[in-house]
Amino acid sequence: MSASSAPACPFCREPRAVLENDLAFVRYDQYPVNPGHCLVLPRRHVAEYFEATAQEKAAIWALVDAMKDRLDAEFHPDGYNVGVNVGVAAGQSVPHIHIHVIPRYRGDMENPQGGVRGVIPEKQKYQKSG
Repeated sequence: MSASSAPACPFCREPRAVLENDLAFVRYDQYPVNPGHCLVLPRRHVAEYFEATAQEKAAIWALVDAMKDRLDAEFHPDGYNVGVNVGVAAGQSVPHIHIHVIPRYRGDMENPQGGVRGVIPEKQKYQKSG
């Protein structure tokens, strides 16, 4: 990764790694939704998750696991949401793969049921149709 590879990409320009391996790194989210919210990214500038190599994906997920252990020790969360936005329609705002690891805490929202389904708020709660 170099500044010249994608000068407009904030992740390439300022990697600020808190944990890393040969192909990927972790940084804390600049706008965290909860204490410990971090991003796991490949070093290579790749826009979307499905464009990453198998080796990059393995490196990313190895850091997700390693960071979970670190977050457990430092922040003591009660749960996690782990997810990736792929494409503008899914809410991806920076075209460089980044997996969100979001520690969750009892009481951080009134009713967390449905978890990541909350990306479409009216679909978050399980409802029978008809």
